[in-house]
Amino acid sequence: MNWGVFEGLLSGVNKYSTAFGRIWLSLVFIFRLLVYVVAAEPVWSDDHKDFDCNTRQPGCTNVCFDHFFPVSHIRLWALQLILVTCPSLLVIMHVAYREAKEQRRREAGGDNYRCIYPNPGKKRGGLWWTYLLSLIFKAGVDVVFLYIFYRFYENYTLPRVVKCELPPCPNVVDCFISRPTEKNIFTVFMVVTACVCVVLSLVEAAYLIGKR
Repeated sequence: MNWGVFEGLLSGVNKYSTAFGRIWLSLVFIFRLLVYVVAAEPVWSDDHKDFDCNTRQPGCTNVCFDHFFPVSHIRLWALQLILVTCPSLLVIMHVAYREAKEQRRREAGGDNYRCIYPNPGKKRGGLWWTYLLSLIFKAGVDVVFLYIFYRFYENYTLPRVVKCELPPCPNVVDCFISRPTEKNIFTVFMVVTACVCVVLSLVEAAYLIGKR
């Protein structure tokens, strides 16, 4: 996946953000997006191939892997990052709408033209609500995915050995996860950064409301 699209998207909204929003953008860039692309994604690239069970029963390994890993961490994080960055697109589109509306009024008004958006990027009126709702949505997305991770992988940790007795396994078999310690470290890191982003979004929302 080409993450340059999302990098450009977040860079574009940076000029419309508050100080808290710029800190949030830095966290997403450095501690989530870059860590995901450079380090975390390669760690999970061999998760199915190196998931070994002490049986040669056909289909047992696949069934056990599907049971203990219903959705890959990497795919959940990718979906989380996409949904978290989408509200930034709404802010950019709202500013672009203001600029286009101002341009149409300028062309139609001629000498009688009266400016209604001296600064289209200023967070007032509808743009203020768009920005505030985008913050709430971003925080909500992170909270939902934190809950999903907790439900799928209890306490956000992966065991070294899992016991599986699902058909067609002949009995209770031991299955071994590839690099569980390294995966646990990255999982905790991503969970902590997501929590920090949630706090920053809520603080920025409180700042906007208080400033208004």
